[in-house]
Amino acid sequence: MPEPIHLRAATADDVPTIFALIQALAEYEKLSHAVTGTPALLSEHLFGSRRYAEVVLAESAGTVAGLALFFYNYSTFLTKPGLYLEDLFVLPEYRQQGIGKALLIHLAQRAIAEGCGRLEWSVLDWNAPAIAFYEKMGATVLPDWRICRVTGEGLTLMANAEMPSKDCR
Repeated sequence: MPEPIHLRAATADDVPTIFALIQALAEYEKLSHAVTGTPALLSEHLFGSRRYAEVVLAESAGTVAGLALFFYNYSTFLTKPGLYLEDLFVLPEYRQQGIGKALLIHLAQRAIAEGCGRLEWSVLDWNAPAIAFYEKMGATVLPDWRICRVTGEGLTLMANAEMPSKDCR
């Protein structure tokens, strides 16, 4: 029988563990090269004067087994806040024990309690096990939406682009 799952809000002392889980997620997604952040930046953004995101940790037998990192967004169509799940990750040795399910249920309950209109996230198109899991949990994988992203030099170029007219500023 699997160990009971304990969910808790992360604290600043958890930053090294959270960063290690982020690195493990990147390795799983074959994106280790994309991890350019640092534990110090993560700590500042999670626990500094302006908090950009939150983390819920899942523990099994006193060991951190997974995380959900999320932040608030806003739906103009619903005119309600939403929760955006940036990362849901469970270490391989703890999978199939209900940890991912517990984290999703926790976030859904929080979204409802806080009057959010939706909970959403992205999933890589090749990650069939995750897609099947999310659909089993009741999620709809939207076929007609694509993520747009601008980072690094592209973000700098966009920020420095000339505005079409002075009135737009």
